[in-house]
Amino acid sequence: MYIVSRPKSLSDGQNRGLAMEDATIYPPGYFWFLRQFGEGTYIGWMNVQLPDTEVLKPFAEYGLWEHDEDSPITEEQIGECIAIGTTVDGDFLAIHPQTAGLLWLPRHAERIKAISLQARESEDESTYALVLDEIYLQMYGKSQEGPVYYEPWTGTRSHLFLRLPPGENQLSLPELAEACKADFPPDLSIETPYTCFLFYQQLGGYVRLNYANQQEVAVFYEQEAQPASAVIEQWLLSKGCEARS
Repeated sequence: MYIVSRPKSLSDGQNRGLAMEDATIYPPGYFWFLRQFGEGTYIGWMNVQLPDTEVLKPFAEYGLWEHDEDSPITEEQIGECIAIGTTVDGDFLAIHPQTAGLLWLPRHAERIKAISLQARESEDESTYALVLDEIYLQMYGKSQEGPVYYEPWTGTRSHLFLRLPPGENQLSLPELAEACKADFPPDLSIETPYTCFLFYQQLGGYVRLNYANQQEVAVFYEQEAQPASAVIEQWLLSKGCEARS
């Protein structure tokens, strides 16, 4: 698994809080993953977060989901759930202390789903990542594709946005991406019809080219890597990009 930037370690208080939890009700590898990599976002999809007993309490009164005899929890039990993750689309991944297994509380569907996981005997770097991959397969009916990466929430991330305006003899964004790969070989690259990510350890971040809108270029970097980001910024400007406020 590629780690985008140096993880922010959990505080002593956060570690003490995890130590007081009943690890048996949480998915395998979850605590290990948090202690190793801290909170962050997995493959641009799932926000891996510390246990949160408060965020779902108001949802017990919203009537967002249908409940019948087949529902894994009652509407009242929503307020007792512990959220351990959210997707970028607003779905909740949670547990209930008295309910075996994981719960999926969808943002754009009417039924809460129970998630059954394959048993795993050991915990290491890959355990919780495999759990998340299994959840993705169950919820979306397909496997994640492409390289696996994790973006820790460091609290020291900076960014800049540029625009590649259209024009005669101007590079397209895919052509700009290829030129960037040639002049600044990335540690990892991910390309789809809609976007391109070029990851660099020297940035603690990446260059993102938005193929969908055909113009946007963004550079995400750790504050300590500002000199390296400035070099890439000047290169992008030399290729016809324009700075945006």
